[in-house]
Amino acid sequence: MKRFRVSHAVGQTFLRRLFADYRTRVWSVISALTLVLGCVPVSYTNNALAQDSFTGQWLIEYINGDDKVQMTLRYELRKNGNEYNSNTSFLVKPTELQGLAREQAMSSSGSAVQFQFRRDAGTFNCEGWFKNGKGSGHYTFSPAQSFSAELQSRGYAAPTAQQQFVMAMHDVSLALIEEIKAQGYERPSLDQLIQMGTHGVQLEYVRGLKALGYTLNNVEDLIRMRDHGVTLSFIRELTALGYDRLSAETLVRARDHGVSTNFVKELKASGYDKLSLDHLVRMRDHGVSTSYIRELSALGYTGLTVEQLVRMRDHGVSVNFVKEIKQLGYDHATPDQLILLRDHGVSAAFIQRLKDRGLGNLSIEELVRLRDRGEG
Repeated sequence: MKRFRVSHAVGQTFLRRLFADYRTRVWSVISALTLVLGCVPVSYTNNALAQDSFTGQWLIEYINGDDKVQMTLRYELRKNGNEYNSNTSFLVKPTELQGLAREQAMSSSGSAVQFQFRRDAGTFNCEGWFKNGKGSGHYTFSPAQSFSAELQSRGYAAPTAQQQFVMAMHDVSLALIEEIKAQGYERPSLDQLIQMGTHGVQLEYVRGLKALGYTLNNVEDLIRMRDHGVTLSFIRELTALGYDRLSAETLVRARDHGVSTNFVKELKASGYDKLSLDHLVRMRDHGVSTSYIRELSALGYTGLTVEQLVRMRDHGVSVNFVKEIKQLGYDHATPDQLILLRDHGVSAAFIQRLKDRGLGNLSIEELVRLRDRGEG
């Protein structure tokens, strides 16, 4: 049974719509082709392309007001005896689709098309159908012999046709290889180069990191950062907020624990400026939100330390609990006293029952002792 997944934010709705619109026309223009398996594996031991012809399906949508188009290449992946239809999607400039005129793509009546999409590792020869800026069809991939020769001149073994297919699919370019070398990274293996491509580490990302002052030691850090959502925009925004030249590990940790730049900005607005990344991570992990800080501040609890906020959150001192305690006359209970009440099960209802029995104006410590003895 085939299972499907969509990568790089291409929605199932988009795919279904395109196939529904153009399936009939595409098959009338192109003879039925058996889908091939492209793969994005880290290891080629358990994964393989379904055929050696390297064919598959393409989908393209022109984006209004943008100088780029959304391109999706569909291919089959065979793994552990099962076949998976997979998709890789990216933005390309219309000029990169050689032989495709904008008039053909935007035709209101529809147009049969043939064009080429070239990358260093090889060329995707495409044919199909376009209408109103949306198109679909089939491609055949041709590995570039010059690319193999260039890799060998750099000390790599000749890549297989499968490897070149994957490198072309994910834009592992010669410029990327040269950039990695120029920046002083440890020389990646051929498999690591492919991993970089399949995990989204491309030339723009590596150059962008350098421009921001980040040159890492090895490509594994690049891959890990990209996998965990450490984008160039995230780093730029952190830098603008005073968090610059952070380690790859710190950036990944901040991303994994939900430390967004909006969270940092909101904390600054609440008076918590220049907190360390460790403090930010700790606050996120323990559920200390900016709304929690604001509401406590409105109740008179201002200037609390990160540690106080974390402890109050950990011990269940909610905003509603503070409100109820204040309403019962305990306006000046300290954070430690509020925690003490929560730890010993002293609720607002318990205090009210004591008051109803004539036991009013008790201290926090007296309330705790009575609760511990089972009174009320």
